[in-house]
Amino acid sequence: MKLHKIAYAALLMGAMTLSSCNDLLDKQPSGQFTASQMGDDQIEGLLASAYAGLEAHFIGNNEAFSGPSTNWVFDVRSDDAYKGGGGLSMESNIHDLELAVIESTNPTNQYKWMNNYYAIARVHQAMRAINASSIEGKDALNGELRTLRAWYFFDLARIFAKMPYFDENEDPSYVRADVLTKDQIYDKIEEDLVAAIETLPVDSKSAGRVNKSVAAAIMCKVAAQRSKWNMVDNYSLMVMQSGKYSLYDNFGDMNKIEFNNTRESIFALQCSTAQDYMHINWSNLLNVTYSEGNLYGNGDDFFLASQDLVNAFATDADGLPYLDGNGPTVNVSHDMNVDPRLDYTVGRIGMPWKGKTHIYNDKWCRSYDLYGEYSGKKYLPSPDESCIADVRSFPYNTSPLNFIFIRYADILLLRAEALVELGSDLEGARELVNQVRDKAKRSINASYTPQDINPMAVSYSVGQYPKTKWTSQDYARKAVRMERRIELAMEGHRWFDLVRWGTAVSTMNAYYQKEGELRSYLKAGNLTEDELYLAIPYNEVINSNGLYE
Repeated sequence: MKLHKIAYAALLMGAMTLSSCNDLLDKQPSGQFTASQMGDDQIEGLLASAYAGLEAHFIGNNEAFSGPSTNWVFDVRSDDAYKGGGGLSMESNIHDLELAVIESTNPTNQYKWMNNYYAIARVHQAMRAINASSIEGKDALNGELRTLRAWYFFDLARIFAKMPYFDENEDPSYVRADVLTKDQIYDKIEEDLVAAIETLPVDSKSAGRVNKSVAAAIMCKVAAQRSKWNMVDNYSLMVMQSGKYSLYDNFGDMNKIEFNNTRESIFALQCSTAQDYMHINWSNLLNVTYSEGNLYGNGDDFFLASQDLVNAFATDADGLPYLDGNGPTVNVSHDMNVDPRLDYTVGRIGMPWKGKTHIYNDKWCRSYDLYGEYSGKKYLPSPDESCIADVRSFPYNTSPLNFIFIRYADILLLRAEALVELGSDLEGARELVNQVRDKAKRSINASYTPQDINPMAVSYSVGQYPKTKWTSQDYARKAVRMERRIELAMEGHRWFDLVRWGTAVSTMNAYYQKEGELRSYLKAGNLTEDELYLAIPYNEVINSNGLYE
């Protein structure tokens, strides 16, 4: 792997080390301001530092890649993706996660823990400085910070079995990891979001900053993780009624730089190639196809779709997915129908790759014999974009394309799920799912550029769920869950969905056996209930002075 060639870069507050638990959780700002010195510029700098935690790039590059804010490594824990790269031993810590080998010494444990607690430390630095200042609008500023804190803690709560929780007034040096239960931590997260919604402005102060709708959308995700369906119903409606968001005209729009912070983008990582590439998507840096002709600049071809995911895009004679997993094995042919979202999501040999002149072939695949094809396409702009040409001398996939943590389709589908689980409005759920499917149907558009589909080679078909089929809660549940899988594929959601649905163990063990017939290394995989969450990193336990077990 070529990751070591990129020089380490610090973000805003300077480089940080992993020397101890105290170092990690209680960072002090490199410069201190008195209350009288705290003006708008200083506040903006501290806010920017807190938001920059979303980049997960504090020391160098590998901790952002292996403990990413995009959570692609957890899609690899699911049935949606393979690790990819140059072989099983490359980034072996992620290979271990792929096989459900869960150990506290895994670097991903350390990196993910480190990134989020560093980010929380920045939030708390900003909170303390704002509260000590005489600046106007403190409530709204703290609303932004409480939203960010809720997001960082929510990310940790979905991943780790145990974790410490503390606010800006507590000394983390004395906070144990077993003081609060997971439910109590979730309560704290919800408290932050409720307070934030009360104080945040309706409109963001600038692109990328949170507002009421962003906090409400995060609340939807938190409530869904807890199966609190009335809350999902209420807060998803708040997002929808804001009038700020709508579905893209075409599924490929999420990969266009001109759509940054528009339409479906609710909460996103803000990326830029300015400032010497400091604010690019470090987490997905190596997840780009080899690309014959070096179209993106030395891709390492990590994060490939599984055959199981590709098969999920098959559609029947009515253009509907096979909800019971009994569909055909998908390949490039006219012998079967597929949802066009497949070719906007992954590369398939013989199909266009974001342009009429770019055809994906086996030379684009780094380890074809081991991992096959299906390089990920999402959140990659066309290689013909001028920004790609400008940075081709800089290694790997770099662009100003944002990565969206929460998009509008996610919220629509969470609302549909809530209506199904409450049993209150199956028809409303059907209409929401069909809205998302209508966008997919609009995406069967051969004139759309850059070109990802080829209707001359593939039979694309997307149908609407009719009332005659949508007659039971069980059917509606399967349909909503399938729609989440194919709409949000390879965006970091699948593993967390499986866990909250209570189906992770059964789904993954069936996947290991079936997919193992194609990828023999997967036969070694086995998941148990006590391996759903990661352990506190070993280094943190050793350096915690007895706080963590």
